[in-house]
Amino acid sequence: MIQRIQTLYLFLAFLLSISLVFLFNLKIDIGGEQFTGLDLLGQEDLILKLIPILFIVSGVLSLISILSFKNRKNQFVINRLNILANLTILGVLIYFLLIATPLPSENLSSGKGIGTFIPLVVIILLVMANKAIQKDENLIKSVDRLR
Repeated sequence: MIQRIQTLYLFLAFLLSISLVFLFNLKIDIGGEQFTGLDLLGQEDLILKLIPILFIVSGVLSLISILSFKNRKNQFVINRLNILANLTILGVLIYFLLIATPLPSENLSSGKGIGTFIPLVVIILLVMANKAIQKDENLIKSVDRLR
């Protein structure tokens, strides 16, 4: 339902996964260029194509979780799968950051693209949503015991 706090967390995770990753740089340097998620779909490397696809999968899983509000256990499992997808994205992004990072003696900017931190924020939002879902589930169980 819309008025539950986990719906807000899941909607923010959906927005971050679907829209913002295609706007901000991911700081993946290939030939000195930085790419957004949309630019990576045109790359030849399969792992680079996997990054925006996993972001879309993460957003779709968040949307499915929002729509399955009547089944809290199912919602909890979908959020865990979404956390695994975001951990995979984070691992791939860190892998490319470590490969593309210049040596410390070089005077290049060491700033990371803000898009690199999106999976971490999404994971935090999903964990907070899972805590709220578990809280609702415990509340329902306690009410059932009183009947």
